[in-house]
Amino acid sequence: MTNPSLRTDILAVVIENRELRAQLAETQDQCVELAVDAGELHAEIEALRGRLARAERERDAWQAEAERDRRAG
Repeated sequence: MTNPSLRTDILAVVIENRELRAQLAETQDQCVELAVDAGELHAEIEALRGRLARAERERDAWQAEAERDRRAG
């Protein structure tokens, strides 16, 4: 016969192990979701950087044209 205290201890460890595995699975799912979100945000940032670069080029062209007009004026 096994010691009831030992059986209780083993059962407690088994239950804790199951709970920890469930927490690990949930955390892994959250990590995957965060990685997906990070990828989407990275793509959005890259698109915004492209738009900003175009806007800056247009601004610089307008400023250069305005300066030429001012000098010719």
